[in-house]
Amino acid sequence: MKMITAIINKDDSNNALSSLTKAGFSVTKLATTGGFLMAGNVTLMVGTDDEKVDACIEIIAGCSRQRKEVVPSTASYGIGVTTAYPLEVTVGGATIFVTNVERFEKL
Repeated sequence: MKMITAIINKDDSNNALSSLTKAGFSVTKLATTGGFLMAGNVTLMVGTDDEKVDACIEIIAGCSRQRKEVVPSTASYGIGVTTAYPLEVTVGGATIFVTNVERFEKL
């Protein structure tokens, strides 16, 4: 058995959750915040059999798209002198971890 932990953009989460549920996967959804942009993410936890890992990852990949967003940024030019300017960054996609599960119980 495997535990799939997928961190995705909150904008992609409803589609991913719905698609995984329709495919028969049991999913736990956690609201999380990324450290770089301090933006909302969602962490999905899926426990599944070894042979279903690739199918689960394919569903997540199909629902998680990368996109460009403009975010405010600041630059410092000396003591007390700062300016704000827009910065284009890539957000979205998915970060996925697959770990072995030694024991699983559903009570």
